[in-house]
Amino acid sequence: MSADTNQSIIQSDIHHVFHSWSVQNQLNPLAFKTGKGCVLIDYDGKEYLDFSSQLVNTNVGHQHPKVIEGIIQQAQELCTISPAHANKARGLAAQKILEVAPKGFKKIFFTNAGADAIENAIRMARLFTGRRKVLSAYRSYHGNTGAAISATGDTRRFNNEYAQDHVHFFGPYLYRSEFWSSTEQEECERALHHLRRIVECENPANIACILLESIPGTAGVFVPPKGYVQGVRQLCDEFGIMLILDEVMVGFGRTGKWFAQEHYEGVTPDLITFAKGVNSGYIPVGGVIISDAISQYFDDKYFPGGLTYSGHPLAMASIVANITAMQEEKMVENAEKMGEILAIGLKKLVQKHAIIGEVRGIGLFWAIELVSNPEQKTKFTLAEMNKVKQLCLDNGLLPFIAENRIHVAPPLIVTEAQIHQALAIYDTVLSQMA
Repeated sequence: MSADTNQSIIQSDIHHVFHSWSVQNQLNPLAFKTGKGCVLIDYDGKEYLDFSSQLVNTNVGHQHPKVIEGIIQQAQELCTISPAHANKARGLAAQKILEVAPKGFKKIFFTNAGADAIENAIRMARLFTGRRKVLSAYRSYHGNTGAAISATGDTRRFNNEYAQDHVHFFGPYLYRSEFWSSTEQEECERALHHLRRIVECENPANIACILLESIPGTAGVFVPPKGYVQGVRQLCDEFGIMLILDEVMVGFGRTGKWFAQEHYEGVTPDLITFAKGVNSGYIPVGGVIISDAISQYFDDKYFPGGLTYSGHPLAMASIVANITAMQEEKMVENAEKMGEILAIGLKKLVQKHAIIGEVRGIGLFWAIELVSNPEQKTKFTLAEMNKVKQLCLDNGLLPFIAENRIHVAPPLIVTEAQIHQALAIYDTVLSQMA
């Protein structure tokens, strides 16, 4: 039997696997054999520094021994069980999540991923309020199932809009302001005014929830201006609307806090959705963190939702091991510390390269927005971004490319030396592009 190579694995994949978000005859995937920490290794032995965390989920890095061991131990005891039965691993996982979650939350509903977490959070909000409409931002991504993709604002929803009662609004984004703002304060005030008008025009009595990514991720890493999320919370309170914060991408340490919503003083949502970083993507899992009020509502009312693999033992064990490893190794604290170093380095790149329109972010969650004309803010084309990606790969860095941006999101265990290595590669790539 011949040895596996990058080409043999890629050819087998292309011939037999139907890929998501793709034109099938234009596929050109990479092939990775293994990884360790912040590094991935392909079948030809080449190493890549992973500054994408895949889809911003491998928070503890690749092949973390404690998480692998947790999965193995659970597999040896009990691989699977119906969600109707009490499950020791599920109870422990819920306790670990609530241990690091904000106060005011009582129970966890487990799902298979982030998209169905969104589905069930919307379901809970609609049942609790007796209302139907869901408001969410144009610049957002919430998943590719029925209500989740309709709640999504970006163009991927266009061929998938089958769910009803979804309304979109513009969130704050000063660099390309929809509100002719010149300061963060103006952007915040005008975005909140815009949202209030949407609520009024849609009739508050019809609106079940406002769904927000705590920090919009795939859409561009938009850290909300000071006071914005507080303003949304106040608007929800005024009209009896549930606030759902989507922490799928930014939860579990990504921003230097356990949850990104902790950056917004005084804000407690009604529901929090999570996935990705809760177990670093080692096994598919997601869920909804449910406030006391909504949890108590269903104490004597039927909840019409469920999943065959809700609280799957192997996924639950990976959650327990993942959060435990993060606590023991102080990964959230490292994300905050390394994030400060990363921020300084990225801002230096802005000063050096005119093709950087803006860098923005927090913790280990950043975006470099590339423009061919800084005055006009003309976005890099797809062809230019494909070249950026290839140059990063040629230099041994695996990037996360979205539209005209490089998203910078290494695992939370990243070292200062690895950050400087990545910054040097970005510098080289941007110099070649210029």
